[in-house]
Amino acid sequence: MPAIRTTVRRSLVAAAALPLLAVALTACGYGSDSKDDAAPKADASAGGAKLSADTVKIGYFPNLTHATALVGIQEGTFQKELGGTKVQSSTFNAGPSEIEALNAGSIDIGFIGPSPSINGYTKSQGKGLRIIGGSASGGVKLVVNPDKIKKIADLKGKKIATPQLGNTQDVAFLNWISEQGWKVDAQSGKGDVSVVRSDNKVTPDAYKAGSLDGAWVPEPTASKLVAEGAKVLLDESTLWPDKQFVITNIIVSQKFLTEHPDVVEAVLRGSVKTNKWINANPDEAKASANKALETLSGKALAPEIIDPAWKSIQITNDPLAATLNSQAEHAVKAGLLEEPNLQGIYDLKPLNKVLKAEGEPEVDNAGLGVK
Repeated sequence: MPAIRTTVRRSLVAAAALPLLAVALTACGYGSDSKDDAAPKADASAGGAKLSADTVKIGYFPNLTHATALVGIQEGTFQKELGGTKVQSSTFNAGPSEIEALNAGSIDIGFIGPSPSINGYTKSQGKGLRIIGGSASGGVKLVVNPDKIKKIADLKGKKIATPQLGNTQDVAFLNWISEQGWKVDAQSGKGDVSVVRSDNKVTPDAYKAGSLDGAWVPEPTASKLVAEGAKVLLDESTLWPDKQFVITNIIVSQKFLTEHPDVVEAVLRGSVKTNKWINANPDEAKASANKALETLSGKALAPEIIDPAWKSIQITNDPLAATLNSQAEHAVKAGLLEEPNLQGIYDLKPLNKVLKAEGEPEVDNAGLGVK
């Protein structure tokens, strides 16, 4: 898997003025619960001095688009970089619950999609979090029933699922629909195409039962649908320059960043080293991620699901900052977000320090960095 850096057009969870959207899922989310200490961790006593914090609490999703966290924790890379500071991990199934945990201090650092990142930043009036790095790009597809839909024009009048009202895929699909010249009411999902908000956990069964004609969804849900007979009509990456768009960021609470910069830097160093290993060893990394998923969920992904899903996700250190304004514009255009002020959402100085030390190219904040 090549490393990446570039642009995205994703979308955002809605603003505070739209309470319903406060429960929107992230780009790769399922459900709403969190689980503490779910993944295997290296022994904190194995080596190294303790940093400025006894522990660092890391949140992420048990999903392939969070491969950096899955593999970095599974292989003990984060723990190695943290030395005597213990990694305490929690898994989440929804972006809002992870943001709530970050705000409450239940986690310090999180892997999360762009929608809740922006929503969390804007709702806290720029005081809650910073995006400090990238993690993954891509991994979103429009998959359809090939008996009913053979070309884009056939989508008209069909029922197409997105994970949830206002989530990243939902806004991306609404924006794409608009670009086709079709009309859909964003709130109800009614229009030339019926947009059905369906939890990723139940979408494959709904498709199998015939109540959905397709879905605009992240991996591995897209590949699960294909395993049920669906066909890929569109890979979202083809809509973006260089076929790259953000799906997972790394965020940190501003309080933790201020009080424990050495710990943040160590986690970023672990992320950069994990990403390098994933990109250099894709098959081993895929197996490691699947092993982590099996530990977390009790069941590994079958080869016919994980193989195509893994290939469509790119691992990156770059948070693709230049895309944030485009993401916001799509959500604003859809009527799901008031015009946000994203100035200061990024603090990439710690990451660029790590990248320079590792001989990797530095990344840009696109003018949205902290002053």
